[in-house]
Amino acid sequence: MTVLPDVSLDEFNARAAAFLALHRQSPSESLIKNLHTRVESISAGNACLPVTVNHAETDNAWVCSPYTTYCSYAIEETARLGRPVLTRPLSRLIHCMGALLKRAEIDRAVAINNWLVSTNCYPRLRDVDIDQAIDEAKSRWPDHAIWFRSLNAAHHADWLHALADRGGMLLPSRQVYLFENIAELVRQHTDLKRDISLLRRKDGFVCERILDNETDFVRAEELYDDLYIQKYSRLNPQYRHPLIMAWSKAGLLQLFGLRDTAGILQGVVGLFAFGNLITSPIVGYNTHLPQKVGLYRRLAACVLREGATHGRLVNLSAGVAHFKRQRGGRPALEYSAVLVDHLPPHRRRAIQALGFLTRNIGIPIMRKFKL
Repeated sequence: MTVLPDVSLDEFNARAAAFLALHRQSPSESLIKNLHTRVESISAGNACLPVTVNHAETDNAWVCSPYTTYCSYAIEETARLGRPVLTRPLSRLIHCMGALLKRAEIDRAVAINNWLVSTNCYPRLRDVDIDQAIDEAKSRWPDHAIWFRSLNAAHHADWLHALADRGGMLLPSRQVYLFENIAELVRQHTDLKRDISLLRRKDGFVCERILDNETDFVRAEELYDDLYIQKYSRLNPQYRHPLIMAWSKAGLLQLFGLRDTAGILQGVVGLFAFGNLITSPIVGYNTHLPQKVGLYRRLAACVLREGATHGRLVNLSAGVAHFKRQRGGRPALEYSAVLVDHLPPHRRRAIQALGFLTRNIGIPIMRKFKL
């Protein structure tokens, strides 16, 4: 039986308060280079949910931009498939869809429970007055579509059903990899056992907690940028080191690093832990070091070891799918639920068209290529 994420309302609200205290006092671009948004909050019964508000700003990171998620990033991911017979017509289709979505102002959007990371953690649905949250959002931002990101059927079936019952359209976004009962997975999967053993190897790379050394946080920004921005995509959120440090000091982020024999950080991973669920929005390493050093293997093992030690679930997000499958990761489609019934017909139709394409083209491609 699948174990579900479980965070107490008190813990969730405490984390939301810390997050809001930080992001309400600073412009988003001062903390994340390529993110332009306003952070607000919304009441949902006794729960307080962070909200991002956007007015169709251009060139925005995908965590706040549906256009970047479903068009700009999709074009990059399509090119990486390396199959021109498939990718050329698919890219043209995405460009056409993008033009339609721009005219429909898809980025005029309010995202409820958006923490500015790739994978948002949700409170238990029974602790939330979802109708109050939706009604308040429509009242405060009547010209905006209402979005809920990072929902997967394994962990959030109740959220998906509740939002669909209220008229939400479910748009597939990506495939993520979930780990549970990690101690058992270590016994079952040789690759995972080897990765965990790397953390015990006396070869100069020590995995340690990073707390308050600003030099380390500067280095963490460099390593994250090296991997997630330079190697993967400039559409990923470009976190600045003051944000990484502020999240850490506020107790939102636990940052771990791999330090070489000279004391230099060569890899970092940052964990968000909500109740019994861990996600890792910050990952970075020195991509110029030989692959045989196994920096990514060690960083992923650090996350999974934390999950095993504390009996937690781990959502390792999307990407490097074969690597995660080989270690027992279970694929799960992730969705955004979008409420648009209060918007003009042309804007509703554009998002309906996007839903048709993601369900009938996006999902089959993700499953065929095991993305």
